[in-house]
Amino acid sequence: MLKAETVVITDAPVRWQDVVAVAHHGAHLELSAQAWARIENAQAIVQRIVQSRERAYGVNTGLGALCNVSLEGEQLSQLSRNTLLSHACGVGPALADEQTRAIICAAIVNYSHGKSGLQRSVVEALLALLERGITPQVPAQGSVGYLTHMAHVGICLLGIGKVSYRGQIVEAAQALAEEGLSPVKLGAKDGLCLVNGTPCMTGLGCLALDDATRLLQWADVISAMSFEAQRGQIDAFDAEIIALKPHPGMQRVGANLRALLDGSEVIASSKGIRTQDALSIRSIPQVHGASRDQLVHAARQIECELNGANDNPLLLGTVDNFRVMSQANPHGQSVALAADLLAIAMAEIGSIAERRLDRLVNPHVSGLPAFLVSNPGVNSGMMITQYVAASLCAENRQLAQPAVLDNYVTSGLQEDHLSLGTNAALKLHKVLENCTQILAIEYLLAAQAFEFLKEQGFGSGTGAAWHLLREHVPAYLEDRWLAPDIARAAELLRQPRLLQRVLPALH
Repeated sequence: MLKAETVVITDAPVRWQDVVAVAHHGAHLELSAQAWARIENAQAIVQRIVQSRERAYGVNTGLGALCNVSLEGEQLSQLSRNTLLSHACGVGPALADEQTRAIICAAIVNYSHGKSGLQRSVVEALLALLERGITPQVPAQGSVGYLTHMAHVGICLLGIGKVSYRGQIVEAAQALAEEGLSPVKLGAKDGLCLVNGTPCMTGLGCLALDDATRLLQWADVISAMSFEAQRGQIDAFDAEIIALKPHPGMQRVGANLRALLDGSEVIASSKGIRTQDALSIRSIPQVHGASRDQLVHAARQIECELNGANDNPLLLGTVDNFRVMSQANPHGQSVALAADLLAIAMAEIGSIAERRLDRLVNPHVSGLPAFLVSNPGVNSGMMITQYVAASLCAENRQLAQPAVLDNYVTSGLQEDHLSLGTNAALKLHKVLENCTQILAIEYLLAAQAFEFLKEQGFGSGTGAAWHLLREHVPAYLEDRWLAPDIARAAELLRQPRLLQRVLPALH
């Protein structure tokens, strides 16, 4: 699917990585001739319905609780325009540009199935937003699973609202004009197609999968450093022992830890100093592995949604033999559950990291100078970084409460069970950001612990990770402003290419 800098939507499944390539890395998005043919076939069905005046929800009727109100003629175009304007009522800060781009990309993938019925010109206009770097300002809050986010995207196609463009926030009409683009003229069902479905939660979910994949790899690296600094008992990671509990993620984490710690003189010289380590030290394969398995599950659910038709109604068949089916494919229960489960899994990664880093600064158990500074007392050392990690863990526990279990009634009893999947995806993003900061703190503390052990050699991967951090953050000799150190460490964790420097074979 991904070729050079272009993602082409064909008949093959779209991967979550393709959405990330477009949204985050700026890859060009194209539709194949087959995809355009599917879009045009569905639009022809819409036109046939309009001409025949056969009642079809959202094509020539009102929406939601107004589904029994029949419309015709110019009212159909006006309905589409009014749908966007009335639904664009989100609140709160705007999404990041890459988040909005991911949502637009997921929407285009949905339309490419040819079951929606919107005009080709509308899809072309969405592609132009991505290609020209015109990103609608979309308020983050206000979706029960769909509607508001894509409505804010849709009004920008009309030249209404604000967009991010060339590093500034400008009026949508100005950005379109500067790019030589005209506002879109909407037709029957266009407005409903633009606001319907699950692209919000799915697009956001794809970005979350990218972040979670990277963080789980870094978690193995950083936890191996903490294990080594605590002079852990390596037998807990023995391949034969790990194999006796055959969870796939656990196997991979065990292999990563053994490779990262390979050749460590610290570990070799510490063999037998204690009968067993604390659980936060010896259960890394079991805990990290379980989170990895949840990531695999979440990816399967999100990709399945990405490759499904999620409008209502859906248009089946051809212009000469078609069906218009009202159903509930816009309900995003699968993605909502996946996002909630992944939030729990990643909150656990932060939780066990906080327990490990607490042991590094605690002189009662670390065997290292109190709070990892040579002259404790006059220096507080890294004491308060553990407070920060504890605060972030507490917030993650709150965020890990399932969104999908909430339920509200909307649209005059017509929509009386909601997935809250967009809320689930957004809080997952917050969990991932908090987890990044917790791991950054553990990275700083483990590296500082290495300063007191460096007469002996470290593992092949852990030593490389220590040297990598020292290229950006110096050793902590006396108290200094710590916030910039945490920020620099966190920035390293956002760069997947740096993982190859730590251990090329890391999985």
